[in-house]
Amino acid sequence: MVAAATRPPDPRRRALLRGRLHTPHPLRPPWALDERAFVDACTGCGACVAACPERVLVIGEGRLPVFDPALGECTFCTDCASACEAHAFRPAQDAAWALQARVAETCLTLHGIVCSSCRDACGESAIRFPVTSCVPTPVVAADRCTGCGACVAGCPSAAISLRPVTSEDAAHV
Repeated sequence: MVAAATRPPDPRRRALLRGRLHTPHPLRPPWALDERAFVDACTGCGACVAACPERVLVIGEGRLPVFDPALGECTFCTDCASACEAHAFRPAQDAAWALQARVAETCLTLHGIVCSSCRDACGESAIRFPVTSCVPTPVVAADRCTGCGACVAGCPSAAISLRPVTSEDAAHV
């Protein structure tokens, strides 16, 4: 365990001081421990970031690694988890994470513009466009979405984001 004097600052404390009481946790690398345990275990060494062949992990606040899907997709290669000597990751045999793509109101299709960039980027075919009499809008199939982020970088209007799957989402699968 890292001594308190060398532990990276907890980003939640900084959010509290800035008046953001309910800021979402940053997207951590796949197989990262839950947020509190990850923040406690991670030393901020950057080994996982350096090991990422896709270069989608970056150093974030408190020198802690963050997954940035705007940089590309995670291929779930396990290199980040294997590089960690601080035991901040779960075994790679577990599910990588519970993230799912979400479509925001800024989606071009919701404004009558034909676009299917997110569907084209999705290797899991988790995004579909049901046929309608107007411009079809994307629908994310929760049971197929791996949260890899391929759809995020390809969206011309930045309307796709990754969010943790909630119990309400799981009930609709």
